[in-house]
Amino acid sequence: MNYAIDQIVEDIVILENITTGEKQEVNKTLLPSEIKEGSIITIKNNQYILNTTEEESRKNRLKAKLERLKRLQNKG
Repeated sequence: MNYAIDQIVEDIVILENITTGEKQEVNKTLLPSEIKEGSIITIKNNQYILNTTEEESRKNRLKAKLERLKRLQNKG
């Protein structure tokens, strides 16, 4: 299951399930130290793993979507 880091508030991290949008709170000490807002975490065998491949893929999809929207706006 993949989650995006939605927010980091002191020692609590709010994870958002990228499929369902469901949110959950997790203690920051359980997550990899290099996380930041927008990072993607995969939960596997009860471990939180930083998923940089999925994070990069999501960034590229969002960037492409933004470019398409800009092109549509410029045509109108």
